[in-house]
Amino acid sequence: MNDILTIFLLITGTAFALLASIAIVRMPDLYTRMHGATKCATLGVGCTILAAAVRFANMETATVAVLIIGFLFLTAPVAAHMIGQAAHRQQVPKWSGTVVDESPAADANEETRSS
Repeated sequence: MNDILTIFLLITGTAFALLASIAIVRMPDLYTRMHGATKCATLGVGCTILAAAVRFANMETATVAVLIIGFLFLTAPVAAHMIGQAAHRQQVPKWSGTVVDESPAADANEETRSS
């Protein structure tokens, strides 16, 4: 049973890692690439580490795996947000299909344009 769960988690982790790499190649701008890569890569690494915890099946490995996954799930979104915020401040161009810009800086720019 542990072998089946390990294989399932490894395949799932690999699939998410593949999706992250496809997101980096196929998405049109920095913001959408970052979004796709962050979510998929986090889930991919999380599943892979969880597979190692299931395979070795001892308390030390499981504890370290849970701590790593928790750290990853806390830091990856924060890092992506900070990178996105820095890119927005540097006025990295958005995809032409972008419909809404909800950042406070965009609201301030709209007010100065309409005045």
